[in-house]
Amino acid sequence: MDWWLLLAVVLYLLSAILLVAEVFVPSGGLISFCSLACLAGGVAIFFRMGPAAGWTGVAIAAVMIPFVLVATYRILPRTRFGRAVTLTPPDRAAGDAIPDSPQLGRMVGADGIVTTPLRPVGMCDFSGNRVECVAESGYVEKGEKVKVVRVQATQLTVRVIQ
Repeated sequence: MDWWLLLAVVLYLLSAILLVAEVFVPSGGLISFCSLACLAGGVAIFFRMGPAAGWTGVAIAAVMIPFVLVATYRILPRTRFGRAVTLTPPDRAAGDAIPDSPQLGRMVGADGIVTTPLRPVGMCDFSGNRVECVAESGYVEKGEKVKVVRVQATQLTVRVIQ
């Protein structure tokens, strides 16, 4: 009976390890399937020991899966391995951020310079603020002067100044 309990606990641990590995290894769901199979095997062994042990095993699994996932995603980014496999957000200077919608509404009529070609979407600089813009008509070269003619939600439409 003790060997069965040990085997069930090992299957639960293997299930947790495979669940975490699924995040890092592209398997098309095969690792998740193996994790669920280990979990089902552990539950089956617990039920073989008796109904009370079986339902206890189900309760442990119901608590274990969310706990393992939450703990992994909270702890992993702080480890050396986690920092090596996750992306860090870009550092943005204060003037480099895209303004909020109310600020964009006040930009109608503002003049700026195209910093990346507008094909028809690209980046423009308005007094130090880089904002994604849409050209009113076609392609606009980098360095051209533009004026904001319309703002819809967070999209600025610009026209080339002649």
